[in-house]
Amino acid sequence: MTAKSTTHVPTREELDQIAGPLLIEFGASWCGHCLALKPTIESLLQATPGLPFLWVEDGPGKPLGRSFQVKLWPTLVFMRDGKVLQRLVRPSADEVIAAMELLKRLV
Repeated sequence: MTAKSTTHVPTREELDQIAGPLLIEFGASWCGHCLALKPTIESLLQATPGLPFLWVEDGPGKPLGRSFQVKLWPTLVFMRDGKVLQRLVRPSADEVIAAMELLKRLV
C-alpha cells in the first residue's frame, strides 16, 4: 500500500491490523479540493519514503469512509498500529505539512 490503490479497498478491520504508520486519503477523482491538495501530498510522500499511503475513492454508502466518519473530501487519516492519530478534514497545505512531520517521526 505504498502507492495509490483503488482496485482493492481494504476493510476497516484490515487497516486496524497494519503495524506502523499509515496515511489514508479519502476523496474523489473529480473533487476540486482533492485536486488542489494533491501536489502537496505527493511532494510530502516523496520526501517520506517508506510511508504506506492509501488513496480511497469515497462516496455515499462506502463503508470504509463511513467507519472513519468521512463527510467532506479530502479527509486524511494518519494512523499508527491501527489507531487513528489525527484526522484532517479538507485541510490546508500547512495543516498537512504539520501532520506529516508527526508521522515522519514514526516512520
